[in-house]
Amino acid sequence: MTIFNVFTLMGGIAMFLYGMDLMGKALEQTAGSKLQGILSTMTSSPIRGLLLGMAITAVIQSSGATTVMAVGFVNSGLMELHQAIGVIMGANIGTTVTGWLLSLSGLEGDSFAIQMLNPNAWAPILGFIGIFLYMLGKDKDRRSGVGKIMVGFSVLMAGMNTMSTAMSPLADEPWFMDLFLSFKNPVLGVLAGAVLTAVLQSSSASVGILQALTSTGAVTYAAAVPIIMGQNIGTTVTALISSAGANKNAKRTAFVHLYFNLIGTLVFLCGFYWAACAVGILVLQRNRQHLWHCHCAHDIQHCDHRHPAAVQPRAGKAGHPDRAGQQGSGGRAAFPAGRTPA
Repeated sequence: MTIFNVFTLMGGIAMFLYGMDLMGKALEQTAGSKLQGILSTMTSSPIRGLLLGMAITAVIQSSGATTVMAVGFVNSGLMELHQAIGVIMGANIGTTVTGWLLSLSGLEGDSFAIQMLNPNAWAPILGFIGIFLYMLGKDKDRRSGVGKIMVGFSVLMAGMNTMSTAMSPLADEPWFMDLFLSFKNPVLGVLAGAVLTAVLQSSSASVGILQALTSTGAVTYAAAVPIIMGQNIGTTVTALISSAGANKNAKRTAFVHLYFNLIGTLVFLCGFYWAACAVGILVLQRNRQHLWHCHCAHDIQHCDHRHPAAVQPRAGKAGHPDRAGQQGSGGRAAFPAGRTPA
């Protein structure tokens, strides 16, 4: 890790924020009320929003990108806070798809099919097409707007990749890995997972490192569970960064993502260790596939309608309350009375 990695990280953050800003403004300019109507229909119920978040994340394989888009939509006024909550829930589940497929099918991570699931593989092509659409179109016509959306997304993904590349040397630093392995306490394990994912800017990369360490016996299954829970907290940093300079409801969207994962991790770990003491769950299979089972169960548990953050989206106002006399939008419950998920 050198000073040049720090410079690269700064450039990655700049690209990330610019890409989000460009994409959000282009979406608002190009689609306007039409896209708002489509998004309103697709997120008209929590279940629809959840399925939309799952589908987007399963396709682009980046919960961070999905959440960033949700923050951007809220910031542009194309989506309400209560609608974004369902999308965020789905993004948490959708991010497990690649690892689930890898653990079940045995496909190698460097195969063409798996690589094409990674947005870093096709985002540059998207940007290349987008810049031509922008140059061929007029300043404010639909073709130019679509081009700017494509370029914005490409720059956003390039920024995320640059941040990840800048911090990746830490994974090979002995002191960093020793620090990572020293967290035997569950609370410290959660902290280690959160820090690792926040630093690497990729939950998939940090989960991959954890799988490798678990398969070699360097990390026990009991220690791996809280670490993988912490990784879900660390992945919220991307959305928090993207909300810098955004309006209050966009900031609330990012904070709701954080609250979901904090509360969900606490509830899941309490249940997990209660089960460990009661029925000895830790003696079950301790392989990579079981880690993904645990990860998936944790993210599905977040979607319980009794989840405190799901029942009350006003939790997002904790960090960004309305001023006296103001009423922020998006204060409706994520699961209105009489409409709870099955």
